[in-house]
Amino acid sequence: MFTLLKSIAPPKVTFLCAPEDKGVIAEPVPAKSVMPDWFRRLPAIDNNQVHTRNNGLTVKRCMPFLDALTTGWILPLAATVRLDVRDNGQTVDAGWEIDRVMVSNHANFQVAGNPRDRQPPCKFHNYWSIVTPPGWSCLFLPPLNRPNDVFEAVAGVVDTDTYASHIHFPFFATAKDGLYTIEKGTPLVQVIPFRRNGTHIDGDVRAETEEETLARQKILRNTQASEGWYRKFARAGR
Repeated sequence: MFTLLKSIAPPKVTFLCAPEDKGVIAEPVPAKSVMPDWFRRLPAIDNNQVHTRNNGLTVKRCMPFLDALTTGWILPLAATVRLDVRDNGQTVDAGWEIDRVMVSNHANFQVAGNPRDRQPPCKFHNYWSIVTPPGWSCLFLPPLNRPNDVFEAVAGVVDTDTYASHIHFPFFATAKDGLYTIEKGTPLVQVIPFRRNGTHIDGDVRAETEEETLARQKILRNTQASEGWYRKFARAGR
């Protein structure tokens, strides 16, 4: 007797907007589909330089860097915003040309003691609801390996399986005094869904055993001998 196995659909994150916003506000995209311009222009190997330690390899061949850059989704700024930064960063005003609130402000006392507490905490408004399967949450981070000189979003975790509504993103203006235009579609946050159940593991802090020392040294030798070793073996289970 044969048992017919029912295929199980992989978990999916869904981004929802109001019907009138579809095609108007910038849409979320997989992080791997929007590589920064500087990264795309960078050669994998720079043969024009003299290298003694890394044989001319650039960060384009660094898998940990690339994995961070391409993991999850990029939630972009819905519409173009102008930030007016004044008084050594202590005053931030915003303007936009869309019939939605794009930026609001928090009070400084809410982040008292924070290294940036002299800068007013602001908030970008987002018009996408994010829905994940039961047991899944989303980690929201400043876009990884995509720094900008104007603002930095504040990281947070939301249980998007139960809170399927708009999530707005606090940020600090990091630019010097001046008027800045942040274009529609600018990466705002990186969205990384993760399963809550079973993600907790206990910690263990100790000295390594002799066997663990040998294993670590072997990995180091393999990595130094072949720049593709990590890609081929350490990530083989993906």
